[in-house]
Amino acid sequence: MHTAKKTAKHWYVIYTRSRTEKRVQSELEIKGIECFLPLQKKQRQWKDRKKWIETPLLPGYCFVNVDRIDYDRVLQTNNVVCYITFEGKAAVVRDDQIESLRVLLDQNDFEIDITPETFELGKKVEIIQGPLIGLKGELCEVRGKNKFLLRIEQIDKSILAEVPCECLSTVHEQSILV
Repeated sequence: MHTAKKTAKHWYVIYTRSRTEKRVQSELEIKGIECFLPLQKKQRQWKDRKKWIETPLLPGYCFVNVDRIDYDRVLQTNNVVCYITFEGKAAVVRDDQIESLRVLLDQNDFEIDITPETFELGKKVEIIQGPLIGLKGELCEVRGKNKFLLRIEQIDKSILAEVPCECLSTVHEQSILV
């Protein structure tokens, strides 16, 4: 009797062809591969009407939770271009960062904007009040009184969230005793 070893699953970022993120998500789910496509509702206006539509928070990107066996199956999916790599290896996204994205999308109190800019590493901050309580990130830039940038390292993107400054607290680094 042969028992296959279960390999650990990790979250990876895949790059998709333009405007195919939802199709890629659907195909991956049909294959039984766990996929997370962060969507946000935005109001679009045409000449004759306004409509709420769901658009990808990170255009061109999807997250997949796969083991080594499914890793190659993802690349064989239509409209998947490649894995996002760092130093020649597919960039692994920590589970807590995926969960933070889910929490960010579940809240309705703050406006979310994505900026393609990359920023210098800054102070670590934590949200101490409101629906995003416990979310930690790097304070990359302050835009006005109620906006801060949270940097997600693996995909080299920054999330601009509108949060009152009284809801933020600096995370103090613990000193290491030798």
